[in-house]
Amino acid sequence: MGTNLLIAGPPYGHVFSSEKWRSSSLIEGLKGGGVKILFENELGVVDFYLPNKSTVLYVSECDIIAGNGYKRKLVRYRNTSNSFQELVLVEKTKLSEQYFPAVQKFVVFDLGLSLLPVSGQTGASQLITHMVLSGSQENPFRRKSERCLLDPLVMGVVQKVPGVGKVRAQALLQNFSSIQQLCNATPAELTLIVGKACAQRIHSFFHRHTATGS
Repeated sequence: MGTNLLIAGPPYGHVFSSEKWRSSSLIEGLKGGGVKILFENELGVVDFYLPNKSTVLYVSECDIIAGNGYKRKLVRYRNTSNSFQELVLVEKTKLSEQYFPAVQKFVVFDLGLSLLPVSGQTGASQLITHMVLSGSQENPFRRKSERCLLDPLVMGVVQKVPGVGKVRAQALLQNFSSIQQLCNATPAELTLIVGKACAQRIHSFFHRHTATGS
């Protein structure tokens, strides 16, 4: 794959995937959701390139339980030089749940990356499919897809943010066209929808604190 093509990102409906995922249930889930996969050996630490100028790194339950090796991979991911937004998907399961707060702190507060918890590869494939098929400004069916945002998967992800219940999650998803836009929202934008205190919690969940002494 040429460097220019990689920089431009995949076309709408497609994903560049690291070759290591070829036989995974995550890839099968993406295919089942209508996403076309282009495998590539030279993505480096990145697992997936999405058409909405985002990259994805997947941290599995095994990665977390095995020790701190995943942290080195995350630092390399953060230091990757590109114009894409970097998103980290982290498996939050019964086995990894006790480690999740430490992982979240490292990803969000120490590295300043966006994090979304997933239940496993099936949940991850559904989330990535949603981002791929609804996150492109050039998508002529975007308005139709926006009406489908309040599905259980997306609602479940948003409600994982501390202080965000069902009502607030619905309000947020009615005002932001994708989870990516919610991650990118400023505290001021969020305040207009859920109030100042909740807006700060939501923003802090996805981003590094920048205030003095934080």
